[in-house]
Amino acid sequence: MYSTGEQVYELIGKSKSSGNAIRHSFSHGIIPAFCSSRLHYHLEAEETFYFIKGKGSMIVDERTFTVNSGDTVLISPQERHHIVNNSQNELEFIVVCAPGWNLDDSVFLD
Repeated sequence: MYSTGEQVYELIGKSKSSGNAIRHSFSHGIIPAFCSSRLHYHLEAEETFYFIKGKGSMIVDERTFTVNSGDTVLISPQERHHIVNNSQNELEFIVVCAPGWNLDDSVFLD
């Protein structure tokens, strides 16, 4: 199992410091070499990932997809998911959540 190491930077979100968005959030994420995000799902949020750099795997409800720069993945509410970077380079992505991301909507399974 890879260690978790996802770094997510919210660029637009619900907080005053990130724009007071009403219906969505917009974030930049990096998963370092040989790391992963935590397995989780969202109660209400739908997420769209756009991969901008690197190569890795996205696991959605036990289905595994290879992701490369230029790929997009839609995650529906309640779909269990995480991203694995099994390479020596960073995996970088943009993610949009609607409604906007908040911790109370995330259920972590690890």
